[in-house]
Amino acid sequence: MENKKIIIIGAGPSGITASIYLKRAGYTPYLIESSMPGGKLSLTYKIENYPGFDEILGSDLAFKMMDQLTKNNIDINFETVEEVEKKEDKVYVKTNINEYLTDVVIIASGTKENKLNIKGEEEFFHKGISFCAVCDGGFYRNKPMAIIGGGNSALEEALYLENIASPLYVIHRRKEFRGDKIVVDKIENSENIKVLTPYIPLEFKGNDKLESLVLKNVETGEIKEVEVNGVFEYVGQSANTSFVKDKEILNEKGYVEVNEKMETKIEGIFAIGDVINKELRQIVTASSDGAICSISVINYLKK
Repeated sequence: MENKKIIIIGAGPSGITASIYLKRAGYTPYLIESSMPGGKLSLTYKIENYPGFDEILGSDLAFKMMDQLTKNNIDINFETVEEVEKKEDKVYVKTNINEYLTDVVIIASGTKENKLNIKGEEEFFHKGISFCAVCDGGFYRNKPMAIIGGGNSALEEALYLENIASPLYVIHRRKEFRGDKIVVDKIENSENIKVLTPYIPLEFKGNDKLESLVLKNVETGEIKEVEVNGVFEYVGQSANTSFVKDKEILNEKGYVEVNEKMETKIEGIFAIGDVINKELRQIVTASSDGAICSISVINYLKK
């Protein structure tokens, strides 16, 4: 079992920001990431509301953040966290690689995508169904595709697919979209995007791969089937906190409860970014969480 001073779980914008601030204060955090550095930032097509950039590809911004980690001599350790638990005056962290005892854990593990849980979803996952348009949209170029969802994430990815799909359906269970007006206007004015509202998906159909999607109009009860070869689901997210053993720091939905200093109820355990219970989940708010948390951790360690 190894001893660490600070462990950060998650190398998204919040975890990266906390790492940089802590390193500049003289601490070297042990940064753990289970998949892709940058978190969902790496999977986002284009960002137009991050200060300093009129627009920037999500992958480009993620690379810039990772470059800053490198310049600060902060390594990313690719491990999957399986347990986090307070044990006496230390925090125990178990991964698929090792076990650690640390003075401080910062949970920055973000969220995971919700599924529709309808017929055919498991069968055609990775055979036409995906959670990442930027990653997989190119596989279905010039073929019919669909985006399911009505928030900014769904609509921004629809704009990415606009000139790749033929055609692109945007399917939402309500008549009104929840995204920013500027994005909604682009969707509604697109010649290649067909908006289907208010519809819900009932079933994915196909043989060896996805071929169509069955929909139901929630107002009229009308059932229709549309030809699609690629479908991208953006129907909400859940907190990635299954590894947290001290359940008293979680709310009923599984998000971590923190105070204004990003402290949980348990000394030595902090949380930041999309994994915490808050109203707005954006890159800029995640970075803010990381900065605030780093100062709180420094003060905690000085006590």
